[in-house]
Amino acid sequence: MYEFIRRSRRPVTRDEAAAEVGISRKLAAFHLDKLVGAGLLTARFEPVGGIRKVGRTPKVYEPAEVDIRVSIPPRRHDLLAEILLEAVRTEGEGETARQAAVRTARERGHELGAADRERLRPGKLGAERALTQAETTLARYGFEPARRSPGCVRLLNCPFHPQAAHSPELVCGINHAFLEGFLAGLHATAVEATLAPQPGECCVQLQRT
Repeated sequence: MYEFIRRSRRPVTRDEAAAEVGISRKLAAFHLDKLVGAGLLTARFEPVGGIRKVGRTPKVYEPAEVDIRVSIPPRRHDLLAEILLEAVRTEGEGETARQAAVRTARERGHELGAADRERLRPGKLGAERALTQAETTLARYGFEPARRSPGCVRLLNCPFHPQAAHSPELVCGINHAFLEGFLAGLHATAVEATLAPQPGECCVQLQRT
């Protein structure tokens, strides 16, 4: 039903949706309202064809203007694509494509860390507070941080997999630069991002300096 409504390019009634997939109107209404609740569709009451007829105005459905993505474990291919596109756009004279990608990743990470620092407005940011903030922020980006020891945070998921497996030197370099930039923007001088590849995990870990 969802695919039918997207293809229709107009508001669709419950009767139309039910007929398309061969189920009852009542069952169609149940699933359509579930899709509304999930944020995939929007619904309103509107005369069919814009003409008001006798009787109850039918409920119509349209796709919500949102992107819905589900990935388990989390992947951030959009972030990697943005970094690479920006690197191509801003590549300087005498700068290689790889250097531009690493520079752009560090800049994006720095912006993220600086935004965190602005919200925190800390004085001196010690290692423990920096690691805790990094855990909070990087969890949102799909890194699945886990404290393996008081001074070390492992990142159990690579948001850029499987691209990292296809080109580990480039993608891990971008990842490392992104996390270095994040710590620099956060002013977390007591923590460093180091390359420490482990099977099935991100290639970078965060640890006290």
